[in-house]
Amino acid sequence: MINRFICAGLLPLMLSACVSDPAPHEQLRLTEQALSQATALGLSTEQSPALHLAEDKFALAQAAMQEEDYKQARVYAEQAELDARLAEAQYLSAKSQQQLGALNNAINRLRTQLGGMQ
Repeated sequence: MINRFICAGLLPLMLSACVSDPAPHEQLRLTEQALSQATALGLSTEQSPALHLAEDKFALAQAAMQEEDYKQARVYAEQAELDARLAEAQYLSAKSQQQLGALNNAINRLRTQLGGMQ
């Protein structure tokens, strides 16, 4: 009787030990896509510390996949994706600021020209 209770109590523990995280193939694909988008803009790891960090974390994710540590692989891949998206956002923000500066300069030149015509 006691053996049944012990076995019944241990069964959920043994089953939960057998269940592991699934391989994060989809997350790795999303991360690769984010890295590709960032590099397609012309970003390099020398220009962007965030992109450098993303590539480092992606390498760690791939290494964790090789070791079948899927939980850690998922964490690194998610972090790498976010870092790549941050690098892309920072690049686009800086580019927008440059364009805004150029437009402001053009507007000021036009104002100066119009002021000189009166």
